[in-house]
Amino acid sequence: MRISRKNSATRFAGLGGWLLLCLLAWHAAASAQARPRTAGDLRLMFYNLENYFSPFADSLNPQKEFAENAPRRWTWQRFTKKTNDIFKVIVAVGGVAPPDLIGVCEVESRFVLNRLTQETPLAKFPYGVVHHDSPDERGIDVGLIYNRETFRLMGSRFFEVALPSGRTTREILLAKGVVNELDTLHVAVCHLPSKYGGAAASEGGRMAAANVLRHIADSILTASPIANLVVMGDFNDTPDSRCISEGLGASANLNGAAPDSLYNLALPLHHADVGSIKFQGKWELIDMFFVSGNLLNKNSPIYCLPSDYYIFSPPFLLEPDEAYTGSKPRRTYNGFRYAGGVSDHLPAALDVRKGY
Repeated sequence: MRISRKNSATRFAGLGGWLLLCLLAWHAAASAQARPRTAGDLRLMFYNLENYFSPFADSLNPQKEFAENAPRRWTWQRFTKKTNDIFKVIVAVGGVAPPDLIGVCEVESRFVLNRLTQETPLAKFPYGVVHHDSPDERGIDVGLIYNRETFRLMGSRFFEVALPSGRTTREILLAKGVVNELDTLHVAVCHLPSKYGGAAASEGGRMAAANVLRHIADSILTASPIANLVVMGDFNDTPDSRCISEGLGASANLNGAAPDSLYNLALPLHHADVGSIKFQGKWELIDMFFVSGNLLNKNSPIYCLPSDYYIFSPPFLLEPDEAYTGSKPRRTYNGFRYAGGVSDHLPAALDVRKGY
């Protein structure tokens, strides 16, 4: 469904407004001790945007909950606030400049990603968007936002996932590009099926998606064992799950990496009780990065260290967890009650370094 963009009245008009917002976001990043990076490094970010829908009714999805006249009362004002809040998070994660690659999930359409990249101060940066409407029954997709100057896109493809239940789900995105004219990087973005209906009953869906990811990785690494591959996404499972170890086949051994294998960067943080969501009072790490072995080789043109993967958890994304203890992500909705937050997930990030 094509929707015309609103007029420029909703845009940030002057450079003064842009500078003010950036200063505020960068101040938030500094107060949250955002990680520094050096020239030539590539910062990757993954963010589950928690039902990032437009407020317009969709004739192809009559059950859409997020619209002005739907049960969630998702108005243009709320959509605009969420869009601007997402922009601020992206800038904060970037630090001195927004991230070079931003994988996202739970987005409704190309329209919402265009609003984010063209109708906020992110328009000042040379961002491109990779998106495709998936067959997911909830109408949510994955996407990739990329900096055209630091990631020269060579191509992209979407892979369908066939679930044992026969239900439809989001596709897996694979993009290929050249990083700062140094080396080629393959990037997969995914959002595996949830645990709705119970962890055991729904495991088959996540295993099916993980098997597709494994097939993608095998195809790339068989053609070139020293290929650079990053897999990022919301896996709806923890780093020690069967879905990761058996389905995706990701190794936990981050020392002496074999080039043609996938490696699980998330286990160290998982063992340190770091999480990206909070469920029934417990932090869980489900937003993860995996890399091919060549990316762990410091002698390569581009590489990363296991410690270069982290969860961004500044105070402005959190609120008190009144039902349990500590804090939790401030989400957009609690049930049907509008809470005004950005997402029920925290962003995950990975720095890919310039080797030489």
